[in-house]
Amino acid sequence: MNALNSADMVFVIFCAALVMLMVPGLALFYGGMVKSKNVLSTTLHSYAALVIISVQWVFFGYSLAFGSGNGFIGNLDWSFLNKVGFDANASYSSTIPHLLFAIFQMMFAVITAAVISGAFAERMRFPAFIMFILLWTTLVYDPIAHWVWSDSGWLKHLGVLDFAGGNVVEINSGISGLVAAIVLGKRRKTKPDPHHLPMAILGGGILWFGWFGFNAGSALAINGVAINAFLTTNTSAAAGAIAFVACEWFINKKPTTLGTISGAIAGLVAITQGAGYVTPMSAFIIGLGGGAVSFLAIAIMKVKLGYDDALDAFGCHGVAGIWGSIATAIFATTAVNSDGANGLLYGNFQLFGAHLIAILACAAYAAAVTFGILKFISLFAKLRTESEHESLGLDIALHGEAAYNIYNR
Repeated sequence: MNALNSADMVFVIFCAALVMLMVPGLALFYGGMVKSKNVLSTTLHSYAALVIISVQWVFFGYSLAFGSGNGFIGNLDWSFLNKVGFDANASYSSTIPHLLFAIFQMMFAVITAAVISGAFAERMRFPAFIMFILLWTTLVYDPIAHWVWSDSGWLKHLGVLDFAGGNVVEINSGISGLVAAIVLGKRRKTKPDPHHLPMAILGGGILWFGWFGFNAGSALAINGVAINAFLTTNTSAAAGAIAFVACEWFINKKPTTLGTISGAIAGLVAITQGAGYVTPMSAFIIGLGGGAVSFLAIAIMKVKLGYDDALDAFGCHGVAGIWGSIATAIFATTAVNSDGANGLLYGNFQLFGAHLIAILACAAYAAAVTFGILKFISLFAKLRTESEHESLGLDIALHGEAAYNIYNR
């Protein structure tokens, strides 16, 4: 216990709580963007992820993700958090308890599972969703987290830098969401029909706030790297908003409030991988790129290809996450973080190659296993809601509730 740092422990506990706050933030963001008859069912997806993955993580998820195991998956030695106690595990942090590290990482697993739900909003049956997120976290999230963050992970040994989850959270959830959207098929009405934009904007603001815990907290200590991650996070978010709004203003002739917060989230996604490795000026460029590519994916690519990524989980998290991984390999510098590496801009071609391998490996694995999970579930349970349920609204059809009982006051 002597090596533990009280200030670091308080900081990481607070950051873990901030990441947890992203769950209701995401629920509001997603809930505001769907039809009023589906707001509760959409909101419940985020909270169900918090409930189910919190238990999965304690039972065996943390052990699979961070246990020693081999290069591809952890063992079960830390199941039920056995031997995960109040002493530090120097492999992950020497100044906070191992148990606190497990708590912090649990919140990452929760929010990642919740993000995917945006891709297939308004059309998945709730029992199928429960089975999907449990199997997906176990078979997709936990292995990829192990590859990138575990001491024995093969991508970590390859030299991949992922400060707060560009591969593990963003690319992973975005690609998986795209596959799920395609497998479930299009909604009856695919044109965006947000019922409560102020709710969505408030949710986006909460996500921005929580992202400081996500990124700065990944330093696992109160130090210069955490301060840099905080600043690069905010800078990239602002740049993402600028780029997204500039694109829609130029193409659609009007700037929108939803576009502003969507661009900010794209900027946050883009900086997640490199927050603790790049300078604030590099973060500005990364944010501009994140906002621009996200807009192009949402406004042009989705329309051209015809897939129904309902709330743009792929367009925002997947596409901006891929750009963020590439950008980290370009702009990373040991001047910011001596535990990182120099990127392509500083003459290091090896890091760029490693990141390309990581993008391809994570995307291919997430796509293939997500497809397999959905097909497996479909063997004994229906994935898609009935047509009449979609017409009625999933809140009433699946949960027997209405969000707005305006006639029963």
